[in-house]
Amino acid sequence: MSEDNPTDALARFIGDDEDPTVRYTFDEATGEVYFAVVDVIAHLTDSNDPAQYLKRMRQRDQELKASWKEMVKRRSMPTRGGQQSINAAKLEDILRIVQSIPSAKAEPLKRWLARTGAKHIYDLQIERYRRDGYSDEWIEKRLRSKSIRSKLTDAWARRGVQEGLEYALLTNEISKTTFGGLTVGQHKKLKNLDKKHNLRDHMTEAELVFQSLAELTTRQIAENEDAQGFEDNQSAARRGGRIAGNARREFERETGSNVVSENNYLEEPEAQARLRAGNEEPDEDVPF
Repeated sequence: MSEDNPTDALARFIGDDEDPTVRYTFDEATGEVYFAVVDVIAHLTDSNDPAQYLKRMRQRDQELKASWKEMVKRRSMPTRGGQQSINAAKLEDILRIVQSIPSAKAEPLKRWLARTGAKHIYDLQIERYRRDGYSDEWIEKRLRSKSIRSKLTDAWARRGVQEGLEYALLTNEISKTTFGGLTVGQHKKLKNLDKKHNLRDHMTEAELVFQSLAELTTRQIAENEDAQGFEDNQSAARRGGRIAGNARREFERETGSNVVSENNYLEEPEAQARLRAGNEEPDEDVPF
């Protein structure tokens, strides 16, 4: 790992399919990518027993130990024995763990983090999406949708919603009221996607915009009403989705086009699909 080339050091942590050194999974309920903690330790320390190394590291770093349960979740990932639940963490939490690794291999990454922080991570995501064939117009809306989703799930966590099943149920409430009754699973099926695919990476610009509108509205309703617990936030999710659904129907009436699309970007990259459709210019009226 070269200090002068931190892009290579972090590429694996943002889901580079060509470098599977660190396993990861997309959590549909939270909209987040989770990375296998033990893989990060193994890669950055060359330890023969990364699990034991991690245990000792937590004993040394009391702040890390105190925040461990908040940062690290159990997620299903492939192992030699098949799919199993293992310790995983979001990118920001992986980077916090990395800061506690007293290893020469980790030092360039730690120094780079101190210099550049989240801005470069944002740039790396742009690079990855461009490499995968997405247009800049689509990328801007996708990254904005990630930010809006992250703020919503943070709000849910503060308001007593349980991560996992309750997040998934609320996400489906938003999806159904926004997209004419479609659950997340039905939306993926319509696009011919399987469980490993990230639905939002295959949404059109319009789908992303109305998804973001629904989630932004849901969060603002929850905050304005100080929603607490699942039922209050379920009500906010239904109303947020309904507002976005009404806007979607008005958009469809005025434009004569459907927002929900069965298209995916598995074979034809988004930028190519945009050119083929004769839609090279971004829509200046799209609010996100």
